[in-house]
Amino acid sequence: MLRNGLEPWHLLIVAIVIIVLFGSKRLPDAARAVGKSMRILKSETKAMGEEGEGATHPAPPARTPPTPPMPPTGSGVDAAG
Repeated sequence: MLRNGLEPWHLLIVAIVIIVLFGSKRLPDAARAVGKSMRILKSETKAMGEEGEGATHPAPPARTPPTPPMPPTGSGVDAAG
């Protein structure tokens, strides 16, 4: 079927070996763990990709208008004396 590759009976033998090694009770838990790990990996790579895009194109710094100087208050005489 496939040259130098896996044929269907190879996959059957691998499946039987996995069932014998892990048992039918632990296989659903193992599949759940693999699925959860794949979801975490996918979300982390997506976050890294978004982080990388931000690093290559940084946002321009926010500009705030300068504050005018405060006018002097009072008569300039010390209130205490």
